[in-house]
Amino acid sequence: MKAIKAWLDAIYHKYNHPRWIHPDPLEFVHRYGNHLDQEVVGLIASSLAYGRVTLILSSVESILQPMGISPRDFVLATDEHLWSTLYRDFKHRFTTVDHLIGLLRGVKKALSRYGTLGECFSLHMDKANPSIIHALGGFVRDLRNGETCYNSLLPLPEKGSACKRLHLFLRWMIRRDSVDPGPWEGISPSVLVIPLDTHMYRICSTLGMTSRKSADQKCAMEITEYFRNICPEDPVKYDFCLSRLGIRQEDFVMPEDSILNP
Repeated sequence: MKAIKAWLDAIYHKYNHPRWIHPDPLEFVHRYGNHLDQEVVGLIASSLAYGRVTLILSSVESILQPMGISPRDFVLATDEHLWSTLYRDFKHRFTTVDHLIGLLRGVKKALSRYGTLGECFSLHMDKANPSIIHALGGFVRDLRNGETCYNSLLPLPEKGSACKRLHLFLRWMIRRDSVDPGPWEGISPSVLVIPLDTHMYRICSTLGMTSRKSADQKCAMEITEYFRNICPEDPVKYDFCLSRLGIRQEDFVMPEDSILNP
């Protein structure tokens, strides 16, 4: 475990710098200095974080550009009629303009009711049930507001999905280092779950962190527990740096077998 931790720490220290963020939808969160805008942008950007990264960046840009300097103010001050006009040609793979409007509607209602998305999420954190999965379920139901038309953007974690994009959003909002901005206060990064997609699943499987055959929620929890044994206070610390290994193929150097099997 010491050897793999040393390898992980080495790549963390290499990639824990803003210059490595591009290409990643996280770069849109860093574009805004106001924490209240960062959370709105973060939810939009993470919700579209599937498919080719160039397409993700283009799709997120097409949403944010009409919003001006404050996406939060834009969402609160506008309505579905304007959204339908501005985004009538929007499409991101399986996500349509109706899905986007449903997401914006949920964000607007949550902001109007709770003031911030962070407050909305925090109210679902339960000392008697500290699992972030429990809180995430309540957060998603608030955003859905009884609607089901955009389930693909806001999946319910109790259905067994790894909910990669939602956990990615939480990583951005709760962790704070040179890459993750962490605008939310009062929630420990120790409760976070690894944002698991097929790419991260392949890396973690190769590293021997899981033996499960599918990248579902149980697999995400198993991998998170592995990381928690290495860094209990911040189990998703290495998520960003490991994801860079796949994007920057020239840097993809796996640890020696002696590290994986000491």
